[in-house]
Amino acid sequence: MRKIVLALSAATLTVPALPADAAFARSTGVYHGQTWRGADGRTYCRKPNGTTGLVVGGAAGALVGREIDKRGSRATGTILGAAVGALVGRHVQRNVISRCR
Repeated sequence: MRKIVLALSAATLTVPALPADAAFARSTGVYHGQTWRGADGRTYCRKPNGTTGLVVGGAAGALVGREIDKRGSRATGTILGAAVGALVGRHVQRNVISRCR
């Protein structure tokens, strides 16, 4: 019984706080989704910087490079695969067509 009351108490404290923050952000007009209005009145667009593509591409490239390089210590294939995969992953993520213009 104590656990149920504690869970309900926690839910009643956190649920009202969530929409209030979103409503405050919308009412200020500073930031909303991918676009925001700067202090100069211009609209700006948030675009990905490629970090996630870099990490995922590097990990995938390292695995592929390790499988391609079958002889020796496999370090060369792993390092080269990670480097190429990171560059390709970053390029792919940064050049995705974004919705805001």
